[in-house]
Amino acid sequence: METRTLGRTGHDSTVATFGAIALNWLEQEGADQMVELVLDSGVNHFDVAPTYGDAELKLGPKLRQHREEIFLGCKTQERDYDGARRKLERSLDRLGVEKIDLYQVHGLEYEEELDEITSDGGALDAFRDARDEGLIDHIGLTSHGSPGLILDAVDRIDDLESLMFPLNPVVAGKDGDEHDYEAVLERADREGIGTLGIKAFAKGSWPSTDDLPEEDRPYANWYEPVGTPDEIRERFDFAAAQGLTSVVSPGDPKLVAMVLDAAARYDGMDEAAQRSLIEQLRGEDSPVPEQLHH
Repeated sequence: METRTLGRTGHDSTVATFGAIALNWLEQEGADQMVELVLDSGVNHFDVAPTYGDAELKLGPKLRQHREEIFLGCKTQERDYDGARRKLERSLDRLGVEKIDLYQVHGLEYEEELDEITSDGGALDAFRDARDEGLIDHIGLTSHGSPGLILDAVDRIDDLESLMFPLNPVVAGKDGDEHDYEAVLERADREGIGTLGIKAFAKGSWPSTDDLPEEDRPYANWYEPVGTPDEIRERFDFAAAQGLTSVVSPGDPKLVAMVLDAAARYDGMDEAAQRSLIEQLRGEDSPVPEQLHH
C-alpha cells in the first residue's frame, strides 16, 4: 500500500488509516481478526479514542502483539491540563502500551475551547509535558468544525504536527468559507503538517430519528455512508487524490474491508473524474461542518 510522509513527524503513514472505532461493534475475537486483516492489508496507521466505547480495550491485545508495526494515534476531548493528563494515562492503561505515537486534541468545535486548550494550564501543556516524559511523540488536532477554527489552531499551536478533518466531494462542491477544508489542506502542506481525512465516505445526514430510529440504521456511522465497493473506491480515490497524507476508514466494521481493498488498489484519480464526482453530488446535504447541524 502506498505511503506518504505525515508532515514533520517524518512517519511514512499508509494512504489508509484504520479508524479503530469499528472495533467497538465487535466481540474480542472479531476485533482481533479485524486488526489482523488491517495489518495484512499493509495499513500501519491506527486511530482510536476513549470515546469510542470499548475500542481501546478491543485494540489492546493485537496492538501489543504488533506494536512495532503500528503508528498509534489516540486523542482526548479534555481541554484542561489535569483532565487531559488523566485521559492520556487511562488510554495508555486501557491500550496496555507505554507510549502513544500521536496524541490529538479531539473534536475541536468552538473558539472558547481553543482558548482553553492553548492557555496556561490547558490541555496542550499536558501534551507537551507528556512528550517530554516520552509518553507521546507527536501532537495533533482533530475537528469536524469550521475550517476557519482549524486555521486559527494552526496559527496558535506552533508544534502541531497533524490535522484530522473532513474532506469529501460533497463538501468540496459547497461554496463558502464554512466548507473550505481545501484551505486547511493547503495551509497544512505549506507548514509541513500531516493531514488525515475523515468523512470521505459520507453520503449525507441520516433521516431524522422520527423517520429512521437510530437502532434501525443499517450502519453504525453517525452520518449515512456510501456502501457499495464501487462507491467506496470512488470516494477513497477522490480523498487520496486531494493530497491528504491518509484517509481514515469509516466507523462501521462492514465497510472496512472495502476501504482496505480500495486503498490497496489506489493509483490516483484524474481531475476530470474528480470534477465529475463533485458535480454529480453538488445537491447533496453535507453532514459537516458538525456545528451547523446541532
